Amino acid sequence: MGFPELLAAGLLLLILFVAGFVGLKLKVPNVVFYILAGIVVASYITDTHLLHLAGEIGIVLLFFMLGMEFPIKQLLNVAKKVMSAGVLDVILCFGVTVAICLLMGLEVIPSLIIGGVAYATSSSITAKMLESSKRMANPESEFMLGLLIFEDLVAPILVAILVGLTAGTAITYSSMSLLFIKVFALIAGALILGRFLFSKLGPVFDRYMNHEVFLLFVIGLALAYGGLALYLDLSEVLGAFLAGIMLAEARRTHELEELVFRARDLLLPLFFLYFGTTITFSEGIPMVPLLITLVVWSIIAKLIVGYFGGQWYGLSKKVALRAGFSLTQRGEFSIIIATLATGMIQAFSSIFILISAMIGILLFQFAPMISKKLMKQKDKKKIVLD
Repeated sequence: MGFPELLAAGLLLLILFVAGFVGLKLKVPNVVFYILAGIVVASYITDTHLLHLAGEIGIVLLFFMLGMEFPIKQLLNVAKKVMSAGVLDVILCFGVTVAICLLMGLEVIPSLIIGGVAYATSSSITAKMLESSKRMANPESEFMLGLLIFEDLVAPILVAILVGLTAGTAITYSSMSLLFIKVFALIAGALILGRFLFSKLGPVFDRYMNHEVFLLFVIGLALAYGGLALYLDLSEVLGAFLAGIMLAEARRTHELEELVFRARDLLLPLFFLYFGTTITFSEGIPMVPLLITLVVWSIIAKLIVGYFGGQWYGLSKKVALRAGFSLTQRGEFSIIIATLATGMIQAFSSIFILISAMIGILLFQFAPMISKKLMKQKDKKKIVLD
């Protein structure tokens, strides 16, 4: 923009206010309008660095707060229960997608990139929707968050492999071993600090939590551990979640959330705005048959993962189906992988992400109603057959 940065920042926040207000009036998730606003203003923004940084901080704070909902024991139980669903997720959403691309004539590396784009559910959109729709207390939310955590562990490894392939460098045993060591060290560090340090700091938190300087410590910890993950070529979302787990051991979750949520609510919409600015239609819509096929398959795959994985997790059929309908949106990891592509593949990936996000948000909203109706119809057919 040809404006002073302060004026540009103010105008962007006002644009987000209008977009969010329209969403509120139309009873449509404001995330949709934030993304659309990003598409509209993209041509007027010449430097998105500050916008990207602000949005990234918003995501970090979102997952930091989510991490505070999961003390270590509860997290380990979730991880153990979600493993089978996570493996199914990789096979269907990545593996089968790559196979479809190869069958429809794409080369190996573009197929792998598109498979990566189609793999991970958007953690930020899903978490925000769970919270804004007041479904965080529903039985499927723990399963969904556990699956997102699994994806957040797999996706950085997938990104690292794709970076190596697109750069023309070989993926060696030593490089993959180093990557796994980094993931293990980041997780182990958080668990050790939480268990042996923060679990003993509850009285200190009680004494100083009401002082305004304490906010600097809390947000600083979230950003530092998220930044450490980035420094290790991992996901800042994973780092932020682990930072939240550390503080969860202090058993002061509600009070800590009160400190952070205003800053998060200010910055998180900027991520969705930034996402919108990355979507371009300058090359038209390439490979329409493949696009339609993958959009349909990406929804079916997540429904299968949610329905069967949810039941393996211990959910009822109706609740598992509701989870499946709530997992179809792609987002931040898909964007990261899409940037590895060029030309037609990048344009294809951007359009896929936009369509997936829009359809996914709508399916999330109507998931309780759709799953209820489908299960009722199934029960009626069963009664007739009996």
